[in-house]
Amino acid sequence: MGTYKKKYMTEREKYFCYHYINTGNTKQAAVLAGYRIEPEKKGIQLLSSEKIQKEIERLYNDKKRNLIYKACVGYERLAFGNISDAIRLIYSDNFDSKDLEGMDLFNVSEIKRPKDGAMEIKFFDRLRALEKLEQSNANYQGDINPFYYALEQGMKSLKQGERQDI
Repeated sequence: MGTYKKKYMTEREKYFCYHYINTGNTKQAAVLAGYRIEPEKKGIQLLSSEKIQKEIERLYNDKKRNLIYKACVGYERLAFGNISDAIRLIYSDNFDSKDLEGMDLFNVSEIKRPKDGAMEIKFFDRLRALEKLEQSNANYQGDINPFYYALEQGMKSLKQGERQDI
């Protein structure tokens, strides 16, 4: 009687792959996936399986694409983001932590309050964010062109801002 190889992965094996991608630790991934007896040994055993390796590679590639997308979205926000909350903060005489929690200060790189009592706010460099978007566009292998997508989103944001001012 030969050994039977399962075609499909069990839920526990899928959890192992997911946790391995997120932790990089064989034993911890096995424990989190529910393997309680000799988790390190089980993790090593799972990693030797071709179907597990393929699933880990697939998950890794998905995670890499998502990280590239998140970086592009972040650069887009830096390049085209709204600074009105930061301006409101400068001109506000008194504010509390609840006011700050509701503000979008993503574009702010530094806030200082010099001895004279004024407030100094520095923003991230918008041109550098655009350069990073363009750079990621040159390295990007996907269907969506992130630089042009970011420009399009920025134009939509500007148009919405014009409508609100009227």
